[in-house]
Amino acid sequence: MARGINHPLDSHPEREADDAVNDRALVIGTDERRMHVRAYNHWVSLLHGRAYPAIEDLDPDSIIDFGAHSVLLDFSKGVDDPAIRFLGRALREETGLDTSITHVAQVPSRSLLSRLTDHYLQIIANRAPIGFEAEFVGTRGHNTLYRGILMPFSSNEDTIDFIYGVINWKELVDAETQARLEAEVEESRRTAPRSLAAAPVWADGPSAGFADPAPAMAEPEAPLVLDTPLANDASLADKLLLARESAAAARASDTRSRAALYRALARAYDFALAADDDAESYADLLEDAGLTVQARAPMTPAVKLVFGADYDKTRVTEFAAVLSHAKRVGVPQGGLDAFLDGAEGGIKGVVKAERDFRRPAPKPDMFAQIAAELRSRPPLAHVDIEVPANSEFVVLLARAGKQGLDIVARVEDSPLTERAVRKAAA
Repeated sequence: MARGINHPLDSHPEREADDAVNDRALVIGTDERRMHVRAYNHWVSLLHGRAYPAIEDLDPDSIIDFGAHSVLLDFSKGVDDPAIRFLGRALREETGLDTSITHVAQVPSRSLLSRLTDHYLQIIANRAPIGFEAEFVGTRGHNTLYRGILMPFSSNEDTIDFIYGVINWKELVDAETQARLEAEVEESRRTAPRSLAAAPVWADGPSAGFADPAPAMAEPEAPLVLDTPLANDASLADKLLLARESAAAARASDTRSRAALYRALARAYDFALAADDDAESYADLLEDAGLTVQARAPMTPAVKLVFGADYDKTRVTEFAAVLSHAKRVGVPQGGLDAFLDGAEGGIKGVVKAERDFRRPAPKPDMFAQIAAELRSRPPLAHVDIEVPANSEFVVLLARAGKQGLDIVARVEDSPLTERAVRKAAA
């Protein structure tokens, strides 16, 4: 069972807050070596067919893998100021907090812990795990890259009253030191034998070795590389999780961040393309979500899987049109955000273009065709009578005479004239 804040540490004076915060998103993968992925897999292992894992099954202090990088929030008394029921050792040391911090409202605004707790309302809105990644200037004045995940837990299998978060981070050195290190790395790369293996620099984050077991054998040295997108052979469910992470970030900003929204749509599009290659897995995901594919709106289920079935219907329709347009014009995987950035009118322009394409061609003007046919017919007779101005066809009322028809009236009724013209061509 989850316990209260464990083992007090010596408190540190709060450092001056740094206003330089940059929520630039970083590409995040689903490599099993990454801490947030292992945390998510642990959450899934506790589901046991329920909507949310039971809080009784969670014991953060016993999780050697990532427990030190985690926090447990208690919403049982309300969502305005949740209580902190557990704070992992590594996270507490980095933040400089002691047992006097018992609620989220007490967390320093520029601390790493605040970067995690700032996202908890997304869980309430989405009712699903939320991943996030960004960077900011920490209390020590260093630029800090971080990524994390928040996962819902319940005490009654229905209500989200606990949230468990795991976060990993990395502090960057100053520009001068970074330049020197890069020069040394480049020199080593130039002189060292070419390596056949490469591992992301974020494979286990800056705290690798704190909790993770030592590898069975040494890995070959490899050049440092920035994090890479999902591999093409990643499962469809992994790609859906990645797309949902970006969609949640866009929803949290109420889609006011164009970059966040474009990134979310790009990952949704990549997921939709992957679904074409894995129809069986896609069908399983749709069945689990209670969604069906309709021929007139093939991308709508994919959008709902990513953004949520309860997402605004107008936005779902627009996003589905964007994905359909991208597929129709051949936007490659990983290229939708750049495509939208260069599209005239952005999302609205793409939606208009797709709707114009789908709009059925206007039906031919049957009256014009009938009129043209009547013009070419030879007259049956000629009546010397005054014709109304601008009237090509006129309805005359006649009675049978001793030798033919006797015209008795001219009917000036446009609808009647049009019906008579259409009837004449029948």
